[in-house]
This record gives sequence, structure tokens and C-alpha cells, in this order.
Amino acid sequence: MTRALMIQGTGSDVGKSLIVAGLARAASRRGLRAMPFKPQNMSNNAAVTVDGGEIGRAQALQAQAAGVEPHTDMNPVLLKPESDVGAQIIVQGRRLATMRAREYAAMKPSLMSGVLESFARLKDRADLVIVEGAGSAAEVNLRKADIANMGFARKAGVPVVLVGDIDRGGVIAQIVGTKAVLDPDDAATIAGFIINRFRGDPALFDDGYHLIESRTAWRGFGVLPYFARASDLPAEDALGLAESRKQGKCKIAFLALSRIANFDDLDPLKLEPDVDLVMVRPGQAIPGDARLVIIPGSKSTRGDLAFLRAQGWDIDLAAHHRRGGHVLGVCGGYQMLGQSVADPEGIEGASGQSPGLGLLDVTTVMTPQKTVTRVTASHAATGERFEAYEIHIGVTEGGDRARPFAILDGAPEGAVSADGRVYGSYLHGLFASDGFRRAFLARLDIPSARQSYRARVEDALDALAAHLENHLDVDGLFALAR
Repeated sequence: MTRALMIQGTGSDVGKSLIVAGLARAASRRGLRAMPFKPQNMSNNAAVTVDGGEIGRAQALQAQAAGVEPHTDMNPVLLKPESDVGAQIIVQGRRLATMRAREYAAMKPSLMSGVLESFARLKDRADLVIVEGAGSAAEVNLRKADIANMGFARKAGVPVVLVGDIDRGGVIAQIVGTKAVLDPDDAATIAGFIINRFRGDPALFDDGYHLIESRTAWRGFGVLPYFARASDLPAEDALGLAESRKQGKCKIAFLALSRIANFDDLDPLKLEPDVDLVMVRPGQAIPGDARLVIIPGSKSTRGDLAFLRAQGWDIDLAAHHRRGGHVLGVCGGYQMLGQSVADPEGIEGASGQSPGLGLLDVTTVMTPQKTVTRVTASHAATGERFEAYEIHIGVTEGGDRARPFAILDGAPEGAVSADGRVYGSYLHGLFASDGFRRAFLARLDIPSARQSYRARVEDALDALAAHLENHLDVDGLFALAR
């Protein structure tokens, strides 16, 4: 019978995703067919699955760790924020609607049946399902309609291990406080805890560790030191890209849009030894010595166009281009580079039209149809083939489409300016293809290492699994699964 184990956290960003990935790789190395599962995720960093849907990028990495193809059943509910109060609702890989938070809260209980269906299908195909919770297990104000943490664990009968992050401080209160506020039946679902991101001598925490065990009656499964190679893995959010910055010879800047989406295009660039990948945060100027500026994808193109202008980045981009700099816009960034972006049906917000940055001779009209697909394309300038994916709405047309960025299924894709220094494309993930990345950077006189991006990620996943095996009772965790 397939077993399952759930990793929940004392809060967001305590390391749940990384621990699930490490356990998935450890299980795979033991000959088990493992599958990751996250009932509900909130992220604009999505991946396209083998069955043509969307899931959170973290679940795609966990699937890679397990050695299986990502599938929509691994993340049946994905929330993609489009504003401070509303999000696009993706159910089993397909867009259901855009809702305000209160509307979603009202309909959320009806999603549990689909969540359990996806979980059951994974169990039919796996030896072990490793489930990741969302946010904090102690969000008791949301417990009644919960499908992401204790609501799911209780319904599916899955034991829980709680992760606390000592690096942010107060880990004893994090874990003991979680026990204190939980309903007793929910607390009984938790079988143990893990202390994550410890720095220094773990023996110094022995008293705290035993205090948690005595106060909660939960078993400790170990103290996990900070994993230094986490920066080699795809970032869960854009801040991860900033935190892994190193000094390189050539500067590439990217704009931290308010609704930045699918920024995994940047992950391979951060690992290039000679690239200094700079996140331009709100209120900062685009560096004058950047060789390339990337405008990434956005979940709200017109909204982020207004945000971009509010930072003065439109002026910086024009100056960068006048100095001979290069600009790449991907997906929403491509749409922003044109003459205008129109949303007559109000798909991404209020209906209307916004002037673009005017660096490409194209215009975009938002349409209800959403393109979600994996593709193989060729770079028009170099002929290098690359793997990519599309997740976008909107149709882009105009004179610069006569100079395509890529050739896709024999047809032109994207656009290049007449001076050859501004590029736009709907294709995400292109820099993960080593040949294309080297060829693209070479045209900007940026040296590129002769390294395989995928091999580096695979090596980091192996190192992560070994890290967990060395510091946690992995045998005990797998024995707990039922």
C-alpha cells in the first residue's frame, strides 16, 4: 500500500519545499517511486506539466528530485496573485476564475474533493507521496475551510512532521506555540518536528531541542544545518535570486516587478561565474553599467507597467538603450516593450489600454484564451535550439515581428528591434538550454562557462539528499509514513 507523509511548517519560508525535495531524492536513491504533492500553493512562479497544465515551480523541482515528470495532480490548487486582493485560481492545472480573497474563501471548501482525487491518483502511481503544507500549521483562523494543512492531513489520514526555522529566531516558541493553539485532534496528527537552518554547533541547542520534545510530546527528527548549496537550486521566489548574488565581470540587471512571474528564466544566469545578476528593487535605479536589462514575466502586465513607471525605470531603460545597452523582455516583459497593451475585457484588472515602453514596434491585446505548453524552438540569430514553455494570455503583433526572436514550429516567434538590441519573446525557461545560453551571452560579449545547468541542479539535489541523510533520521521519517 502506498504510504504518505506530510511536511508542514511553523510559517512561510521555513524550508518545507527544500526538505520535501531532499526527501524525494533520498527516497528515489533508495529505489522508491516517490511523488511530491502540495494541495494548495500560492505562487506566480509556475511550471508547465507533462499533461499541459500549471503547477507551482517548487513542485516541479520536487518532481525532478524524485525522478518523475511533473503532473497537475502534484499541485491541484494554485493561486496566482494578480493584485493585493485578488488571484487567478488554477484547479488541476486549468484556470478556473479570477477571484477576490473573500470569494475564494467562500468556495475553497468545495475544492477539497478535487484535492483528494489528485492525491488518490498520485498514490496509485507511487510507493511514497511526500506532501508539503502551505504557510503555517497554526493559522487556526483559517482552519474551518482549510485544504492546505490540517484540513487535508485529517481528511487524508496523513501523519505530519512540523518544520521550524531557527535562523529567523524563536524556534522554541514557533513549535511549542503551534502545539498550544492547535485543536487537540489536529495536534495529535503531528508526530514530530525538524529544526531547520541551524548555523554553528548543534550541541548548543540540545537543551532547547529536549525542551520542545517535553513540552509537545512530539518526537524530534533532527537538527538540519543551513544548506549552503540551496542557491544552486531554482529560487522559490525572486528574493532568492537576490540573496544568491555574487560578483561577476559582466552585469545583468532584472526588474523586481510587483507581480513578477515565472522568473526561472534567471536561475541559470545566476550560476554563470562571470555574470553579476542584479535585482533592481523598487526605488533603485537601473545600474548604468549593466550590459543587459531583463524585464521578466508579470501576472499583471498593465499594472506592472504603471509600477515600472512609478519607479522611473522607463527613463532608465531609455537611457540604457541610448548608451548601446541591450534589453530582453520575456512574456509580460515582452508585452511592455511594445507601443501599447490593451485589455478590453478587463482580464487582468480594469479594462483599458496603457502605453508601452516603445522600444519595440509591436502592440498587444489581452484575450481570454491562455496558452500553456512546452515547446522546442530555435534562436533566429544563432540557430541554437532550446527547450522552453509558454504560460500567457494576449496576442502581440507589429512590424518588429518581421525580425523574430525565435522560430517555433516553422513560424516566427517574438520580435527584435531594428537596431538588434531589444528582444521580446513569450518563451520562458530558455536559458536552461546550455547551447542557447552560451550563444546568447556571446553575442553580448559576456563569457559563459562550459557547464551543464541541469547537471548542476542534479548534483545539488544529490547533495541535498545526502545533507538530510547526514543530519536527520530519514529512516524514521519514512517509517512514520502511512
